[in-house]
Amino acid sequence: MTRVNITSDLSFSRIVYGMWRLGDVEDTSPKAVQAKIEACLEQGITTMDQADIYGGYMAEEIMGAGLTQSIRDQIEVVTKCDILIPAGRYADSPGKYYDTSRDHIVNSVDHSLRLMGIDKIDCLLIHRPDPLMDHHETGAALDEVVASGKVRSVGVSNFKLHDWTLLQSAMKTPLVTNQIEMSLGHIDPFTNGDLAYLQERGIPPMAWSPLGGGALMTDDSAVAKAMDAVAADFGVDRAAIAVAFLLAHPAGIMPVMGTNNLSRIKGFSDALKVELDRPTWFKLYEAALGHEVP
Repeated sequence: MTRVNITSDLSFSRIVYGMWRLGDVEDTSPKAVQAKIEACLEQGITTMDQADIYGGYMAEEIMGAGLTQSIRDQIEVVTKCDILIPAGRYADSPGKYYDTSRDHIVNSVDHSLRLMGIDKIDCLLIHRPDPLMDHHETGAALDEVVASGKVRSVGVSNFKLHDWTLLQSAMKTPLVTNQIEMSLGHIDPFTNGDLAYLQERGIPPMAWSPLGGGALMTDDSAVAKAMDAVAADFGVDRAAIAVAFLLAHPAGIMPVMGTNNLSRIKGFSDALKVELDRPTWFKLYEAALGHEVP
């Protein structure tokens, strides 16, 4: 498994295991969690993607219960904060909203560390752009958690260029990634500037929902048929083709793969068996567009 340099002393596996569904199954035991992480590690997938909100604020704790010291020493932990919903420790919240205040960020970091039973978060992301963000306060808070040693690096998720530059303008610490939706079912970032601004700056992006929320695996669209044709050539399934499509891009996209199915987890690295040439990549892209490129 190739790796992506995030900072001078931190790298992520090219494929990331996303844990937002970790609590959506009957068996959330430490043994079950360990089996999923170990299946990733066997493939060289060492980066685990979390968020405080996942599982109604329960996914981090479920993960933490399954982390032995041996496993912890082999993985990088990404987590997120700033979305509040009336659930878990925020059950009394009056509704859903975003909070990028200093107190919320610092408290969220402490909660995440405690729930996962770790002493450092490898990368903390602001989960969604906050229309009420005071970029000076938020930027200073992110600098603070890095300076404290509780967080190794910081980034964002779902940010546009203007959101990125606003926040970065008030920070000493460089933002290291933007986790955005990208897939053959959501190709807008390839042309709307979301991907270009990261590539221009040498910032490796993370891609959430690389399988289109599962839709790419079950529909019978033109995209699905194009994927099946390419999959047959390489002896893999649609998932491998969907991921290989992202891996082929020179921006160094890191797909975040989320599933609780152990056999599917074991197949994440099948995407590495696929090397898409330019004509084949464009066949998939045109299928996603619904027409030929101009």
